[in-house]
Amino acid sequence: MKFIGIDGCKDGWFCVSLDVDESWSFGVVPNAQLLAEMVSHASSVLIDIPIGLLDTGTDERRCDKQGRKLLGPKRCSSVFPAQATSYDAAQQVNRDANGRGLSQQSWNIVPKIREIDNLLLSQTPLQGVVRECHPELCFWALNGRQAMQYNKKKEQGKQERLSILEKYFAPCHQLVAQAASQYLRRQLAYDDIIDAMVCAVTAKHGYNNYTTVPATPERDVHGLAMEMVYWLPE
Repeated sequence: MKFIGIDGCKDGWFCVSLDVDESWSFGVVPNAQLLAEMVSHASSVLIDIPIGLLDTGTDERRCDKQGRKLLGPKRCSSVFPAQATSYDAAQQVNRDANGRGLSQQSWNIVPKIREIDNLLLSQTPLQGVVRECHPELCFWALNGRQAMQYNKKKEQGKQERLSILEKYFAPCHQLVAQAASQYLRRQLAYDDIIDAMVCAVTAKHGYNNYTTVPATPERDVHGLAMEMVYWLPE
């Protein structure tokens, strides 16, 4: 059985694969088509990207609203307003939700949203295998329902998240070091590596025991579930 966590990076998609025998691997996949080939035999794949979009209106997905509420004031801004159709609209949605604007970098993930949405609609067997999660929500769950204290791009935030990951995946420091030495920072950032790892850890430990936000997910007009999944350790 294979469990994969995926996060977008500047060169495409950074993927961490964990097996039941504790072996692991990682790599960057440049596009969704090659990503589909890689995940085709996985038991579960969790990806940090919005899946399923509302077709009309200006309201947000329930999973985005509830994810922000769970994360609280410190980390709620990390939940991207997936329904906005322009950068200005996204800025306004974010201000309405948490009083803050939205960075251009966050808005730049929109093409990746479309890429994965199109992939799941064209390759329906992947629906239900490839599911949306949010790294900060995964860390919140692994940390006893407490949001991270520090920004993930700061050294304190990096170490805070690794200290949680090593409880469930002891080689996490080794994986970060190897990935960081293999790719330039303009290709792959440290937080991309850590985000993909927590997605993979959640996929492995939470398999068949995920919690979803909301508890009963909505579906978009194409039938894709609009949800975020995470795992609560007992």
